[in-house]
Amino acid sequence: MEILVSGSLAYDRIMEHPGRFADHLMPDQLHNINVSFMVSGMTEKFGGTAGNIAYALAQLHEQPRILAAIGHDHQRYFQWLQKYGVDTDTIKVVDEEFTASAFITTDLDNNQITQFNPGAMMRPTGLGASGLENGAVRPNDCIAIVGPGNLQDMMEYPLAYQKLGVYCIFDPGQSLPSWDGEALSTAIAHSDMLISNEYELEMITSKTGLDIDQLLTKVSAVITTKGASGTEVLTSAEATFIPAVPTDNAVDPTGAGDAFRGGLIKGIVLGYPLVRAAQMGTVCAHYVVQVYGTQEYSFTLEEFTAKLEEIFGPPPAHSHDHTEEHGHGH
Repeated sequence: MEILVSGSLAYDRIMEHPGRFADHLMPDQLHNINVSFMVSGMTEKFGGTAGNIAYALAQLHEQPRILAAIGHDHQRYFQWLQKYGVDTDTIKVVDEEFTASAFITTDLDNNQITQFNPGAMMRPTGLGASGLENGAVRPNDCIAIVGPGNLQDMMEYPLAYQKLGVYCIFDPGQSLPSWDGEALSTAIAHSDMLISNEYELEMITSKTGLDIDQLLTKVSAVITTKGASGTEVLTSAEATFIPAVPTDNAVDPTGAGDAFRGGLIKGIVLGYPLVRAAQMGTVCAHYVVQVYGTQEYSFTLEEFTAKLEEIFGPPPAHSHDHTEEHGHGH
């Protein structure tokens, strides 16, 4: 099955603050913040939502296509992706811009402060329905995820995918502050699945005015990740809670959500029920939090399967194609 991943490509500059942000913030002065956080070092990693999800899928022996823009400093990133068998032909190179850059600082309580320079991500890819058709997309054998990236792309891709009959996962994530309620509702209504974390889901319901039940009239499933607390999978038929995989050596939560999405998509591609696919996402997230950086982890399929079955048991006896059961037209 063809997998289309849109979102951002970025260089992540990851830092650690050897204290707690809360110790530097005065509640009565939040309107007048002027603080400085000492960090204990910085590392530069490959990141961005599209890159992270594609990397997770590559670890699971998939070859996704990335629909995103990257800057003139793209050579190292392209070499990295190609090393893992990820096609870079559909990535738009913007010669006038740097690649997007995230500056991420994590404190002792795993709280994070992130600054993001969009760079090339400010340019849309220009791949609407006609562009995707020209790219020979096979609708009946294709799944797409629309992750945080260029806002115009995020608005256009769900509509293009619905027109083509491609199963679409909508993941607005960090882009939510830039959306108005009407545009966000439209994008959700043209998608098949909505995925977010708890905080993002509250933003979605606030901006759109739609509660969970109403969201489930727009999409077939709402998946909410809750960090170390686990994941909730909601459909109109049932609600299922999936616990996180116990991870005693977790060192960095950055990228866990994107890894989850990679594992989830792999499960859907394999035709597993949605809960099993989400369990696969949970196991994938278990690996990324054990290392610093979003694309530094690795595992074999044998290791992944062993951990999946250790935590969640063997796969269901009768699997089915989730994209066929929950296609467009809801």
